[in-house]
Amino acid sequence: MEGKLAILNNLLTKKQHGLVVSINDLRDKEFSGIKLSSEEKYALSNYDKYRLSILNAQTDEEKFHHHYRQLQVIANLSDWREFLSDDFN
Repeated sequence: MEGKLAILNNLLTKKQHGLVVSINDLRDKEFSGIKLSSEEKYALSNYDKYRLSILNAQTDEEKFHHHYRQLQVIANLSDWREFLSDDFN
């Protein structure tokens, strides 16, 4: 779990330059009926697995909500390509 939290902290502190396409942008694209590439689908799947592993590991309600908010920020602001790594499985 420590490794997954380190990944979370790394994503939150990473400097982004310019506009990026985020996980939530991919979800909007998919909901609009636009087909996603296999890489985009893989990134969404990795994010969802990662999100569930972080949230399911929380035993304290306050920590759960803290991580939930962090994951929302990541889904809105981080480049979806960050989730192509197998580190999220």
